[in-house]
Amino acid sequence: MKLTQLLSCVEGVRVTGNSDIEIGGLYYDSRQVGPGGIFFALQGVKTDGCQFVEAAVKGGAVAIVADRPCAVAGATLVEVPDARRAMSLMAAVFYGLPTAGVPTVGITGTNGKTTTTYLVEGILAAAGYPPAVLGTISYRFGDVSIPAPNTTPESVDLQQTLRQLVDEGAKGVVMEVSSHSLEQRRADGCLFDVAVFSNLTRDHLDYHVDMESYFGSKLRLFTDLLTPDGEKPKRCAVVNLDDPYGRRIKEESAAPVLGYSAGQEGDIAVQDVQFTVHGICCQLKTPRGSLKFSSDLLGRFNLYNILSAVGAGIALDLPDSAIVAGIEGHKKVPGRLERVENDKGLTVLVDYAHTGDALENVLATVAELKAGRIITLFGCGGDRDKGKRPVMGEIAARYSDLAIVTSDNPRTEDPFAILEDVKAGILPLGLREYRPEELAGGIAEKGFVTIESRHDAIELAIRIAKAGDIVLLAGKGHEDYQIVGTVKHHFDDREEAAKALANK
Repeated sequence: MKLTQLLSCVEGVRVTGNSDIEIGGLYYDSRQVGPGGIFFALQGVKTDGCQFVEAAVKGGAVAIVADRPCAVAGATLVEVPDARRAMSLMAAVFYGLPTAGVPTVGITGTNGKTTTTYLVEGILAAAGYPPAVLGTISYRFGDVSIPAPNTTPESVDLQQTLRQLVDEGAKGVVMEVSSHSLEQRRADGCLFDVAVFSNLTRDHLDYHVDMESYFGSKLRLFTDLLTPDGEKPKRCAVVNLDDPYGRRIKEESAAPVLGYSAGQEGDIAVQDVQFTVHGICCQLKTPRGSLKFSSDLLGRFNLYNILSAVGAGIALDLPDSAIVAGIEGHKKVPGRLERVENDKGLTVLVDYAHTGDALENVLATVAELKAGRIITLFGCGGDRDKGKRPVMGEIAARYSDLAIVTSDNPRTEDPFAILEDVKAGILPLGLREYRPEELAGGIAEKGFVTIESRHDAIELAIRIAKAGDIVLLAGKGHEDYQIVGTVKHHFDDREEAAKALANK
């Protein structure tokens, strides 16, 4: 493909050198550059891509794309207003606009994205459009599954992966769109038919600084990426109207909005609902009439995930039968209230809840269903937003008979310092602080304990639990690793719980 063809999708371009050259690949890592490649000299958090231009040219780069002064010799210099956006748009063109010919749904929000992708996947498959799915857990279609290093990959990798999965036979695309990816323009080359907003609660403030900045990143999906396009002239936003940020998106969206609500305010609204230990039975009002379904998913927060998936199905004009089949056919999402089976009479659940809002949603659901006590084990990641640590501590202690505070992914922080940050939210409640050895005889009264080793903490939780109790292992969900320092070690809450149950 000629450089001139790739540049046709980018505005404000200034070229120094030959633009009538053949391009063999797109690269943002100078170490990966091959002959005939374009190197995007991105400004990173720790490094500046302009420092690696010479290495990229030696590797075979014939063109350099930059949005700030860069010394370039031996290659064409392409100056653009925003190098990340240019890379995203050029990658989409280079890989043949993989999302142009298939229904494409982007899902953003703090919580619920992964479960919603699974639900929309089921709905599209039931309608005859088996989709590729890109999310927190994996990028997959059919027998192809690629582990997900990021919720939304870098734009070149994203478009290459989409091209691969569409070529494998995917008839649709469902993807989680993270705030980081929106801020960094990774998804700008995707042609969305539908964008879904779940909710916005405190998370990632180590990156976004404040909630307005965090919201601004999410808003881009509905203002910048849902504008009419020749390939996708009819676009729609599906928005949670029970969330104040969702109501703001409704006012600012560039596309028509289909709003949903657990009350009576939305285009899609709940008319009747029952929550049980077996799942959810619900009747909805929709623009097309009444819709009834039952689901194996638990709790009110999963009702919202279902509402957003129903909205996506309606926005895509899929039949009601496919929407119901997709919801009712869905059984579980890895690490989202995932049961660890046992014959001890315990309900052991593993969940990814790693924000205050997510943890409260899960615990509120568990509290409605409990027959015995609630034992909650959780931690907070290192090198991440410190402000949510005491918030999560207070929530876990308030809902639980015993809160076990332990390590999550401490990364390069002192794990004991993280535990102290969490405890700061628990201490004002005046609960008993146990030493681990004091729990040998069981839980005498409502309280909490801190145990740095997550392995030991899970063993303790299972050991002291009695038939009828609910043990919630929160924070890591589907993750099968723990990051200590800069080293990733194998660790899976589900495996650890199964071992502890076998030894009980």
